Amino acid sequence: MGKDNRSRKQAKNKQNMAPSDGRDVEFSQELADSEDLQAQERARAADRRARR
Repeated sequence: MGKDNRSRKQAKNKQNMAPSDGRDVEFSQELADSEDLQAQERARAADRRARR
């Protein structure tokens, strides 16, 4: 695949991507263990600090 084809393909992929807020949408609360829950709380605390 030539450079031009790669560039076109990358540009098309960027157009098809939805804007992301950086959150993983495949998280399952039912399957979460204590470490997952602690990580969620740390992330919420970091978000609160960043918004100040």
